[in-house]
Amino acid sequence: MPRAKAVAAEPDTLFQVRAALRPRYPFSEYLELERMSRGVRHEYVAGEMYAMAGGTVAHSALASAMVGLFFVHLRGGDCRAHGSDLQISIRAAEVATYADAVVVCDPVEHDPESPSHVTNPRVVVEVFSPSSERYDREQKRLYYQHVDSLEESVLVAQNRRHVEVWRRQGEAWVPSAHGASATVALPSLDMFVDVDALYREAGID
Repeated sequence: MPRAKAVAAEPDTLFQVRAALRPRYPFSEYLELERMSRGVRHEYVAGEMYAMAGGTVAHSALASAMVGLFFVHLRGGDCRAHGSDLQISIRAAEVATYADAVVVCDPVEHDPESPSHVTNPRVVVEVFSPSSERYDREQKRLYYQHVDSLEESVLVAQNRRHVEVWRRQGEAWVPSAHGASATVALPSLDMFVDVDALYREAGID
């Protein structure tokens, strides 16, 4: 069949047409589609589903190193470390997503429509690449800030020794940046992370 001739449109009109054609799903349908998905995970944002790209070796190593540090520090307490399989529901932002590392403390709270989704993380960690940095820092971080239980949001660079922490202080979120030879404080967990040790643990020079 011949292709239809393209019709020129103003940028705003073109955006509106594309948005109208994009499928939208109720949360219940997203849950079913995600349950049936094999090999690809999806983020849910305001009725739309976005496939989440797989990570690099460095990304996986840094995420695993953070989970390992959390596990050792939290062992025997009422908070537990989780990896990237844990599903997080942020109802206030209409978002369901996955973080690279998560700390959740008792009592664990679940989304009323999905027992597999937690709603009360205390700390979330995202490992970012140059291509994902803008989204993780400027958009996904803002989604997380809708979570009432969240105390710290941690961003870890995979291409350089750099850890950024956004910490809740009253109604505000205050950032701090840490490079090589620095120590990162996570007061909500009574924990300190040595930046150099984190990257060495991940096998990254």
